[in-house]
Amino acid sequence: MNSFTTPALTRRAALKGASGLAIAATLPGCVTAATGSASPDATALLNDAAWRLLAHEPNRATELGVDTGVHAALRGQLEDTTPAGQAAYAGTLVEDLARVSAVDENGLDPTIRTSLEVVKSAYATAIEGFAQPYGDVAVGSWRNAPYVVIQNVGGYLDLPRSLDSDQPLRDGSDVGYYMEKLAQVPASLGGELERISAAREMGLVPPDFLLDKAIGQMEQTIADTAEGGAWVMPLGRSDLPEAKAALPHATRLAQTTIVPALTAQLEELKIERSLATSQAGMWARPGGPDYYRWALKASTTTDLTPDEVHELGHDTLASIHAKMDPILRSLGYTEGTPGQRMKQLSEDDRFKFAEGDEGRAQIMDFIHERIDWIRAQMPRAFSRTVPANLEVRRLPLAEEPGAPTAYGGAGSKDGSIPGKMWINLLTTDLHRKYTLPTLVHHETIPGHVWQGEYSNQLPLIRSILAFNAFSEGWALYAEQLADELGAYADHPAWQLGYLQDAAFRACRMVVDTGMHAKRWSRAEALTFITEQTGDGQDEMASEIDRYCSWPGQACGYMIGKLEILRQRDRAREALGPRYSLKDFDMAVVEGGNVPLDVLAQDIGRYIASARG
Repeated sequence: MNSFTTPALTRRAALKGASGLAIAATLPGCVTAATGSASPDATALLNDAAWRLLAHEPNRATELGVDTGVHAALRGQLEDTTPAGQAAYAGTLVEDLARVSAVDENGLDPTIRTSLEVVKSAYATAIEGFAQPYGDVAVGSWRNAPYVVIQNVGGYLDLPRSLDSDQPLRDGSDVGYYMEKLAQVPASLGGELERISAAREMGLVPPDFLLDKAIGQMEQTIADTAEGGAWVMPLGRSDLPEAKAALPHATRLAQTTIVPALTAQLEELKIERSLATSQAGMWARPGGPDYYRWALKASTTTDLTPDEVHELGHDTLASIHAKMDPILRSLGYTEGTPGQRMKQLSEDDRFKFAEGDEGRAQIMDFIHERIDWIRAQMPRAFSRTVPANLEVRRLPLAEEPGAPTAYGGAGSKDGSIPGKMWINLLTTDLHRKYTLPTLVHHETIPGHVWQGEYSNQLPLIRSILAFNAFSEGWALYAEQLADELGAYADHPAWQLGYLQDAAFRACRMVVDTGMHAKRWSRAEALTFITEQTGDGQDEMASEIDRYCSWPGQACGYMIGKLEILRQRDRAREALGPRYSLKDFDMAVVEGGNVPLDVLAQDIGRYIASARG
């Protein structure tokens, strides 16, 4: 018996015991019965499932702005991060997958059928994830992680950011909910500690280079929390008298309860560091190959193998490099590989921002100018536009060392909380003037913020459930759509920036599978991606570390984009003169965030409707 068998079985047994159904009975093709009515009202069932899910992840209710009325108490709650809490969450998914699978779909509206298929796919995949012996499972989200606390995962990062950006402070009751949530932080951190300690005991230890980052960030967070820090900052900024009155107590809570909980996590990370090796991939972890196969499936919503993804990455990269070469030559860059020539371009002072705060201000101004431009183009690509309410924020300082260059997403379902683009400004050298336009279109319009507003108009369960391959595939498609609308027409270097980013996403498929399945080292992965893209070492080092802590996630981007483009070609060929870009784009965004096989069904219905 190997070192991880017993804990894995224990977790699976706990998951099974959380409901009356065996895990095997919930996987695709295996559900044969359900409790209750065999043909419940589908709309009511989907709504009930949504609220049962949010009961386990109340923070998502706050992010969506639906923690109101009879559900207002969710605003003051945090997820149960203990092993028992996670098993209970899995048990709810088991029960609701069986209920949804028992619905008779004959005669149902196509949009309801799509929603049922989306729930079945998301829940079945998540249940497989909970059956893994360790890790965080993203239920209808994008960040599956084997390491529950690491350089870019964990409550020490997520919770203060959420309190700052998502937690409303509109009146005295909101202050009360804020304080309730703050009081639960130590228990949440303690649940994480219980799980990472158990994972270490079964042999799961993150790579040393990830732990070094996490330890440094945790130490910075503890020092910040000793003064109250980010945990209480929103109260300090508020003009509410209740917030000002609560601030001293909140500061004491941070100092006397959150600091000890963070310190306990730090000590665990230091123990792990004493045991760690530099091996980057999941192949070197107990149960790692099985975990990676699941993570790749969850990320891509396909059954592609690591070898197939690896080969697709190489082929796609070669195609993109062929497009870059003539543009580089037209700019006078004729010697070396595309990556080498892009490296030369990156050293051109014309495309750099100033250092320090002056450059940070330049970057913010540049981003806002590009948002204004692309917003005005949207009626050319969509027959119905959305407001795309958004704001641009710098990442919290403690998060920047382990974070990507940027990320973003839509705001609340009711529009009261705007969508956001978070930008990493650790150093202005992370950005170039020819790369920033594509980054803006990816994260904001017509990317994540734009697409997310359409999803927010769907039933609640559809606003909750999202799929990495669709989310990120759409954002990459948005980059190309911006190109097709003329975003880079007058700037050849911007065009190269767009293609460089595309090459970067192809490289991700190669290095992610390389590290986790083909036993590449971190150094090998870093060398490959910097040589092939021309991107800087510092930026790519953070990217490589991200792939180590979020296995498979980076592969969903290009796979999703290629599938959306394949469906567009399918529609164009099938419809001929009846084809419309506006209609196709609407079919995709109004169909909502779906697994890639469900996307094909949605486009099939669009084609049939357009034919009349």
